Amino acid sequence: MFYRPSEGHGLPHNPFNAIVTPRPIGWISTRGGDGSENLAPYSFFNAIAYVPPQVMFASTGAKSDRAGTKDSLANIRETGVFCVNVVAEAMIDAMNASSGGWPRETDEFELAGLARVECETIPCSRVAGAPAALECRASQIVQLAGAANFLVIAEVTGIHLRDDCLSEGIFDITRYNPVARLGYRDYTVVRDTFTLSRPDDR
Repeated sequence: MFYRPSEGHGLPHNPFNAIVTPRPIGWISTRGGDGSENLAPYSFFNAIAYVPPQVMFASTGAKSDRAGTKDSLANIRETGVFCVNVVAEAMIDAMNASSGGWPRETDEFELAGLARVECETIPCSRVAGAPAALECRASQIVQLAGAANFLVIAEVTGIHLRDDCLSEGIFDITRYNPVARLGYRDYTVVRDTFTLSRPDDR
């Protein structure tokens, strides 16, 4: 099968998200200029550089009460900061609860029954108990082709690692099993890992 996205795929559901998988989930917490807080998962998310450490996420779609965007991006435009919380298997239900298109005044921490902790380097909350959290300061917001598509690029200014996820100096993902997004409404949990050495490793 071959199709041009501009002409449609002819399938019951768009396969694009099922092709680019698995995708890590950036569970983005933000605080608006008025002090209101928001928490939402984004699967168009990834790390993009080591030094300085940088991440990106893309916000697609819009809410009727946010004038062409979503709560996360609107808050970042006001404050310039956000926190990426890593989703553990034990947090799947809370993550899903926070994914709804709730009114802007909704506090998803409360909605999902999550405790919050103040970040160290930015004025923002993070998810208490998350296996890792990345405090971020936005460096670029890029409008992409298409309606309400925006790319946020940020420098990581602080990193939290849960102590029980460290094993002999290694951040061990099998101690919390990260959740990743597949296509459609499907997700996966990482439980198995393997190691490969590069041909030029010495």
